[in-house]
Amino acid sequence: MMLSKSCEYGLRAALYLASLDEEGYVPISTISEELDISFPFLTKIFQKLNDAGLLESQRGPKGGVALTRPAEDVMLYEIVAAIDGDALFRECVLGLPNCGDADPCPLHEQWVPKREQLETMFRNASLAELPEVRLAALD
Repeated sequence: MMLSKSCEYGLRAALYLASLDEEGYVPISTISEELDISFPFLTKIFQKLNDAGLLESQRGPKGGVALTRPAEDVMLYEIVAAIDGDALFRECVLGLPNCGDADPCPLHEQWVPKREQLETMFRNASLAELPEVRLAALD
């Protein structure tokens, strides 16, 4: 996959939060255990999502993390951009710095339409619209 491991885990964790019926804060340790993600690694990922305004955190015995908006208002694109930036949707698939319409790489013509489709999909897919993925994220 072209997403970093941090981004994959961030998406899984956000889907996990969206799948919960109860509202409130969920301890990071619970999410770490449920998704089998290292606690320190998950904490760093959540810091990026917190900085982007997608999560809020609370310290203390009833603390943890929670989405700042309803799941239907959180788009996958926002999570990817917060963790990995938007390079996936902007840059050459081969990582060539000068690739573009004027100086295309061998995959440019095939990649650009796919990249645009991928961006559209991520911009239009909310956490709430992915019930199958949410369930798979819990396994």
